[in-house]
Amino acid sequence: MQVGVHIIVQGMVQGVGFRYFVWREATKLSLSGYVRNLYNGDVEIEAQGDRSLVEEFVKVVKVGPRYAYVKDLKIEWKEFQERYKGFEVR
Repeated sequence: MQVGVHIIVQGMVQGVGFRYFVWREATKLSLSGYVRNLYNGDVEIEAQGDRSLVEEFVKVVKVGPRYAYVKDLKIEWKEFQERYKGFEVR
């Protein structure tokens, strides 16, 4: 089953390679969507794909790369909509 997820990541997640970490993990799992920095210091992620792979992706994002500190995730599950071709860093 295909699903989508919208995630806001809070913590020390800018300036530590977080977006490229997310891109690499999403690409490994064949997910589509995007990741981008927000002006308030958070990171926004929109991802979609097979439910089990998206759930695995969320678990990896909770940990983040070595120098990041993920304080909190705000997760909103969505219906799958074929809106993206691949995963991109914005």
